[in-house]
Amino acid sequence: MDEPSTSGAQAPQSTAAAGDAVPSSLTHVDARGAARMVDVGDKPVTRRVARAGARVWMAERTLALLEQIALPKGDVLAVAKVAGIQAAKRTAELIPMCHPLSLTFVELTFTVHRLESRVDIECVARTDGKTGVEMEALTGASVAALTIYDMCKAVDRGMVVGDVRLLEKTGGKEDYVRPEGSVIGEAAFIAADPGAPAPEENGGAAPAMPAMAGTVLSVNVSPGKGERKKPVEGVSLLAEHGIEGDGHAGPWHRQVSLLAQESIDTMVAKGLDVGPGDFAENITTRGVELCSLPLGTRLRIGEALVELTQIGKVCHDHCAIYYQAGDCVMPREGIFVRVVEGGVVVPGDGVVVLGQAA
Repeated sequence: MDEPSTSGAQAPQSTAAAGDAVPSSLTHVDARGAARMVDVGDKPVTRRVARAGARVWMAERTLALLEQIALPKGDVLAVAKVAGIQAAKRTAELIPMCHPLSLTFVELTFTVHRLESRVDIECVARTDGKTGVEMEALTGASVAALTIYDMCKAVDRGMVVGDVRLLEKTGGKEDYVRPEGSVIGEAAFIAADPGAPAPEENGGAAPAMPAMAGTVLSVNVSPGKGERKKPVEGVSLLAEHGIEGDGHAGPWHRQVSLLAQESIDTMVAKGLDVGPGDFAENITTRGVELCSLPLGTRLRIGEALVELTQIGKVCHDHCAIYYQAGDCVMPREGIFVRVVEGGVVVPGDGVVVLGQAA
């Protein structure tokens, strides 16, 4: 791969006229803006090392199964390690302008963080050559993370892969070490309530952090009641109505339904091929124990503010899921809310528990 630029020059703007010169700091494009492979033939051979990281968040139960090597596909981390090494060696086949390199060393390490329910991945790549190995390290970490997702997806489709980043490089024109900082990918999990009052509106004190936070895995709709809902790219919640276009919306107390992926996982463990929307829930979440929340609890979900009005429901006519498994989690662990403030909700949005309404 080519050495990163440190000139601070910005990329050319899309409004540039045809034929304008391209900044020389962009080494993978020529003066006319065409992509090119950089000629490194005149560079000296030096020892090049790069270290990159990635993270995978998952349900607590999934992480426990991973540590116990009890998932259906076997030893997750052992397979991910091989995948990462293999990917690093083949980076030039995936990233068009990377140089094929003779790597002398690739190592993958994994750290399990039970409290945050995640796996941290680090990939170290090394060579003696004329160009750096940052892309090889990044590719190894990325593919290892994707392999973890593939190995675990049978029981947890709501995993989040993120925080792919260069941690350190040595060799070449300059060295680089990434400053220690906060976890990037958990921002949606710990986001403060965007509707909370500013400090000056709250007696000068900062608003309290939420007690629990999670994320939206899927949003699901159906035109009628009593049927499975289909995942969609996003939904619009209307105040005191529900989800626009959904069969359960209306002027009543059960405008929107929620179910945790952790509850769905219990049905997957019984052998059912089920996922978001199959239990007729509008919003599938991860990271919040929904059925433990008291009535009246308010949640900030994406742009919308909702209030918990009912926990579970009486199932008068058993659904197909019940007859397949002899059980159904929605009547017991699903919750229902009314929409206090409308807004758009999409997968990946935060779910923040704000506490009970005054």
